[in-house]
Amino acid sequence: MQERIIVIGGGAGGLELAVRLGRKLRRRKDVEVMLIDKNPTHIWKPLFHEVATGSMNSYHDEASYLMLARKHKFNFILGRVVNIDTADQSVQLAALQDEEGQEMVAAREFRYDTLIVAVGALSNDFGIEGVREYSRQLDSREQAEKFHKNFTTQLQRTNLASTSAVLSVAIVGGGATGVELAADMHSVVGRLREYGFEHFSKERLSVSIIEAAPGLLPRLPERIGVSVKRELERIGVKVYVGTRVAKVEKDAVVTSEDERIKADISVWAAGVRAPEWLSHCGMPTDRLGRIEVNEDLSVVGIPNVFAIGDCCACKDKDGQEIPPRAQAAHQMASTAARNILAARKGRSARSFRYRDFGSLVSLSKYTTVGNLMGNLVRGTIFVEGWVARMAYLSLYRMHQAAVHGRFSTLMIMLGDRIYNATRASVKLH
Repeated sequence: MQERIIVIGGGAGGLELAVRLGRKLRRRKDVEVMLIDKNPTHIWKPLFHEVATGSMNSYHDEASYLMLARKHKFNFILGRVVNIDTADQSVQLAALQDEEGQEMVAAREFRYDTLIVAVGALSNDFGIEGVREYSRQLDSREQAEKFHKNFTTQLQRTNLASTSAVLSVAIVGGGATGVELAADMHSVVGRLREYGFEHFSKERLSVSIIEAAPGLLPRLPERIGVSVKRELERIGVKVYVGTRVAKVEKDAVVTSEDERIKADISVWAAGVRAPEWLSHCGMPTDRLGRIEVNEDLSVVGIPNVFAIGDCCACKDKDGQEIPPRAQAAHQMASTAARNILAARKGRSARSFRYRDFGSLVSLSKYTTVGNLMGNLVRGTIFVEGWVARMAYLSLYRMHQAAVHGRFSTLMIMLGDRIYNATRASVKLH
């Protein structure tokens, strides 16, 4: 009987894990590696803010799961998981529908021998009034595309209105997504006159970042947050720190001090939590709905099920929570693959050890700041400017190399150079 290994979620961690297992087990006819995702293509989540502003064309940078499955010898199933039955060792998928709502494929069920849950996390609205009704999130490619259409429409409307009209954007959350989105929006607006927006200028865009913590990027070293705040204010972004949001209205964000911050567009990028359906699958979860795991990334009490990435509650050797970053998902994918392969050979599992190689935040064309850590650096080094920019860009290339292979990534880089030389620098459609 064929053994089946199922990976749910084709994000950074899940896709890299499926690729690793597919490569390692490609010659084994008695083992099937299956990846399930609700989308047909993959885009690296840290780039969603560029899709939202139009700095990146998602159709150019996406990767087809079917193409990757063929290349790396795993099977891809398009579908949305609605339940996991750990007792029956099965995964249930909702019926697959076309764009008109017609059923294409009936609800399905797949049995597994080993399961890896890598479904990522979503924005946490903390139950605040008006967030779901009026704020936009950037948790998926679909949401980023919808934001882009709305942002482009608002730019057109403001450009055609009186010269005194201003487009107001309020971003709740001063983490990486919030600050990178704010900077990229200003960068895009600075190029609009090249594309016929004759009456638009940076002064007609008002971007506010609202953060409840005392400083921006609260999970990173204070020096990084201070540097980012200074640069954002220099380009015209209004920064509110130590400010809590009481509710969101159609045209404003209202703080706990009853201050109304005007918002033609509001973006919610404050905090994360696991998808709600995970808490109904019989697996232990924490207060944020994340799956609790052992040191080897297996789910507590369920040895043949693993969880990696943002959807798992994992702690380091000092008892500190592993931050929801791409580098953590990458490292977890490596450890989970090693442990799954070791178990098949009767070998003991290894504990996951998170290694923080630093954090980098890109403020579009303006600057990049962060800190570097690792074997080549003693302690922590603060970096900014072109050095930090090169390190930031290398993170994406490392992910591509893990997914496509090194040679293919070199070809992709060459293709990107040609593409960027012939395309518009801003996507306005």
